[in-house]
Amino acid sequence: MATIRLGDMAPDFTADSSEGQFNFYEYLGDGWGILFSHPADFTPVCTTELGTAAKFKAEFDKRNVKMVALSVDGKESHNEWIKDINETQHTTVNFPIIADEDRKVSDLYDMIHPNADDTLTVRSVYIIAPDKTVKLIITYPASTGRNFHELLRVIDSLQLTAYHKVATPANWEHGQDVVVSPSIPTDEAKEIFSKGVEEIKPYLRLTPDPTV
Repeated sequence: MATIRLGDMAPDFTADSSEGQFNFYEYLGDGWGILFSHPADFTPVCTTELGTAAKFKAEFDKRNVKMVALSVDGKESHNEWIKDINETQHTTVNFPIIADEDRKVSDLYDMIHPNADDTLTVRSVYIIAPDKTVKLIITYPASTGRNFHELLRVIDSLQLTAYHKVATPANWEHGQDVVVSPSIPTDEAKEIFSKGVEEIKPYLRLTPDPTV
């Protein structure tokens, strides 16, 4: 089983889901994607997560990010679980949940960690760029729910830094100052970033968010 690392190509696959058969690459098209795994259907933390994901869909859509979830249970089970999610979380699940009973996708993405559980997937998040490379991986234990505000924040950072020669500092949020890439000399940076460059140290230069 291969280990997925940052910068690797996200493995393509065809699978059944709560919305029918689909191919991952075709589903993503030329946009971004977020794939998140769940240990099993009818689990409490994941029920809250999938409900929250549905409520955040408009925010992901604004960023051209398509959501897809995965659980090792089957399509019929997913569809029954979705009824519970919609009822208890007061929403409507609006993205596919992969039925991965044969663990094919789980193995492709190294989602099963034997020291945590021999058969169930860990709760991982993969953010995938339009070129199909993996840009971010976060793995949570079963006891800790994901923070979807943080997922949006890192997507904002990934999309900003993909197209501009900047990095984002600790706790950065969209619209705040960013860090000039260390590879750019300060004189050149001042030409590139018309809003100005503040040199705190030769290696630490800040500039306003170029997208605002």
